[in-house]
Amino acid sequence: MKVVISPDSFKGTLTALEAAESIEQGIKLANPEVETILLPVADGGEGTMEALVLATNGRFEKTRVLDPLGREIEASFGVLGNQSTCVIEMASASGITLLHNNEKNPRIASSFGTGQLIKSALDQGFRDFIICIGGSATNDAGVGMLRALGLRLLDEYGRDVQKSIDGLYEVKKLDFTNWDRRLKDSAVAIACDVNNPLIGEHGATAIFGPQKGVKVDEIDYFDQALTNWANVVEQEFGIRLHDYPGAGAAGGMGSALIAFLQGQFHQGIHLVLEVMNYSEKIQGAHYIVTGEGKSDVQTLHGKAPIGVLHCAKRFNIPTILLSGFIENQEKQMLAEHFHQVVSVVNESISTDMAMMEASKYLSQRAYETFNKILD
Repeated sequence: MKVVISPDSFKGTLTALEAAESIEQGIKLANPEVETILLPVADGGEGTMEALVLATNGRFEKTRVLDPLGREIEASFGVLGNQSTCVIEMASASGITLLHNNEKNPRIASSFGTGQLIKSALDQGFRDFIICIGGSATNDAGVGMLRALGLRLLDEYGRDVQKSIDGLYEVKKLDFTNWDRRLKDSAVAIACDVNNPLIGEHGATAIFGPQKGVKVDEIDYFDQALTNWANVVEQEFGIRLHDYPGAGAAGGMGSALIAFLQGQFHQGIHLVLEVMNYSEKIQGAHYIVTGEGKSDVQTLHGKAPIGVLHCAKRFNIPTILLSGFIENQEKQMLAEHFHQVVSVVNESISTDMAMMEASKYLSQRAYETFNKILD
């Protein structure tokens, strides 16, 4: 029997690779002779770079960048096995996981470090980019990244505006004197599973701002700042970012990539599976196991497991969803799509237990599942 193991990360506990290894351990315990192929996946958010690099036998390149609060850290970008495509993961330099809860400060949190990663890759000769924009700590519309690439934001008197959300109120014109011209010869694919506009009730601030520290009574202020910024960009490029689908992704990073780097949006999981050459690698499999930390109705709307399922269905390969936590009422709905739906958390394993010893209990569930299949 051949089993392909393709989970996303179990956020807060296991990376996608660690989850795949845990599932493999359980399957091998059920029967050591089962052939297992580990193909961990991601949906464009945190972990996408690792999944793509591992799947293509690529490599990681380390560099020093500034984190969202301006502290120097070590971050990496990925190089795919073709040696020409560079993968930038925003979370690596500008991610919310880089901050403690009491450090969240969206007024000054900057995506500058992401721009530094892009610049470092340009310095090494890369011109073909996949930029993954999930998990950001920022609400700066990608302006920090643009500054790192040479853009100046000026007020009505020709002075540099503040490097904060307040500065976006003051912007009147843009100065491209020091803009990195190498970007003109670059191709940018944006891996993302969010289609929110930049501003408004479904925009970057209203929907994602609170988890980054934006207080409810500050949402309008942030939105007005982003509106002024979008007005300036529209005047410069003729692109209306205000309600552009995806412009609000990652605190507005989507808008910067669209307007300034001519980025093209791709649903994260579809791009990942295409780059991984997933369809070819699953040929001949008897089962595919996918999963994530928590599965619910949102899983069916662009998350990694549903992308895996759609690919598997083309070859009539039964797909098992093995996730950390699935509400009982959600199981029936998910079972209409997947061959089998399994939650690590159940009557005997609490959420706290599953979080504390994620690998152990994920392996246990995989063992139980395949022990029945092989019986």
